[in-house]
Amino acid sequence: MASVVTSSYTPGIILGVFFGIVARISMLRTDYRQYPTYPHGRIIHLALGVIAAALGALAVPSLLDKQYTAVTFLTLAAQQFRDVRNMERETLTRIDSMELVPRGATYIEGIAMVFEGRNYMVIFTSFTAAFCGIVFDWYWGAAAGVGALLISNYFKTGKSIATIADVEHADIRVDGPDLYVGDIYIMNVGLEETRRIIAERGLGCIIRPKNKNSRVTLSNLGQRQAILHDACTIMGVYRDSGEPALTPMAKLDMNDGRLGVFLLPQEKNKETAKAVLSKVPILESAVRMPSEAHVRQGDQL
Repeated sequence: MASVVTSSYTPGIILGVFFGIVARISMLRTDYRQYPTYPHGRIIHLALGVIAAALGALAVPSLLDKQYTAVTFLTLAAQQFRDVRNMERETLTRIDSMELVPRGATYIEGIAMVFEGRNYMVIFTSFTAAFCGIVFDWYWGAAAGVGALLISNYFKTGKSIATIADVEHADIRVDGPDLYVGDIYIMNVGLEETRRIIAERGLGCIIRPKNKNSRVTLSNLGQRQAILHDACTIMGVYRDSGEPALTPMAKLDMNDGRLGVFLLPQEKNKETAKAVLSKVPILESAVRMPSEAHVRQGDQL
């Protein structure tokens, strides 16, 4: 590789590594989920970002010097990033067993997928900046790096519940042993003390899908568990271990696809609950689009 990294390539490589690292920093954020943890979890992902940025930048002079075999190290990098995905999945799965309201396997897989994909976005950013910096000039490399940063940050955030459904407040109703959110049945509550706690601290919302694609997405059990987990992470949950009757739940109305969400927050605030549920991310693996099937009437699947 010493022959590849000549003095004429140095400014472009430096640009590529710089913008790649900036891309990883801009896409790495510890939010309400407290993941990645600070500081050690962030250090791990920043170190991987530096490696990805260097790989993307060094791939350019290898291609320009027609040293195509040197580019094969990118396949090794891809394998390492897949191992990162497996590491995140295993770590989050172990942590999930200690949560009062778990994330669920679908949410965990989505987070692991994101961490793998963002390393590829770092390679894309550093490669773009280095290529333009070497082939044209350093200022073109800087401009391309800024453009690649904007593209990377555009793809770092997916859609939220607000894009596929409307969230509205609904009253909690305890009819004998039966618990309802609006007119949606949630569960059977046996103990009188539990009914009192639910009537006093319970909070309900109904998520109304905008179309049949949204209806199928909301019916996904992983998406429902993600809604409950995010709501309880931000608003807290009034329960302890060994209290199954005080577990937040989300149940479907089988007739029209509305989702009734029952919460027991530490802070009972209707507007906060609506805002939180509206911003829950849509899980990629939960998305379904039956409208794209183009099945003619009378066809059999």
